[in-house]
Amino acid sequence: MDIKKLQTLVVDALEDVKGQDIVLFDTTHLTSLFDRIAVVSGTSNRQTKALAASVRDKVKAAGGDVVGLEGEDTGEWVLVDLGDMIVHIMQPAIRQYYRLEEIWGEKPVKLGAAKRKSTAEGIEADAVKPKSKHLAANQAQEEAKPVNERKPAAKRATKAAATTETAAKKSAAKKAAAKAVPTGK
Repeated sequence: MDIKKLQTLVVDALEDVKGQDIVLFDTTHLTSLFDRIAVVSGTSNRQTKALAASVRDKVKAAGGDVVGLEGEDTGEWVLVDLGDMIVHIMQPAIRQYYRLEEIWGEKPVKLGAAKRKSTAEGIEADAVKPKSKHLAANQAQEEAKPVNERKPAAKRATKAAATTETAAKKSAAKKAAAKAVPTGK
C-alpha cells in the first residue's frame, strides 16, 4: 500500500475515535525498518484500545496488513505495527514521560488541508459567528489601537487574575484585622 494512502487511513481512523494531538513523522532518514511513525494520545484505557481497533479495522478494510498489535491488554500504550508505519497510541502521562517526538521528530509530516480547516476558512467562520455586544466592543477597541500598543489576550487575562487575587487578599487581611480584638494590657 502507498505510504501516503496508509498515513491518510491512519489519521482518518484516529480522528474517527477522537484521538488527541496526532503527529506524524517521516523516519526514512533515521531507519530502514519503517517510513512513518504516528503518535497520538487517548484519554483513557478504553479510548486507546478503541483507537487501535479503529486503525486496525480501517487498514484491513482497505487491503493493508497489520503486522502486530502490542499493549492492547493494558491500554496505557498501544503500538500498532503496519509494516511501513508504526502507530503509538498513548495516554498523556505515558506520552509525556517517554517523549517519542524528541526521538523521531526531526521531520514532521503535515496532516494535509483535507484533515483540518485552512486558516482562511477558519477566519471566515469566526467572522460569521455572532458575538455579544460587549465582546465585539472590546475587540473593536483593541483592534483600533496600533499593533505595538496591543496586549496579547493571555497577558490581559493574567493581569485581570492578578488584580482579582490581590483584591481578595486585601479584603481577607481587612476582615482578619477587624476580627482581632485588642487586649487591654
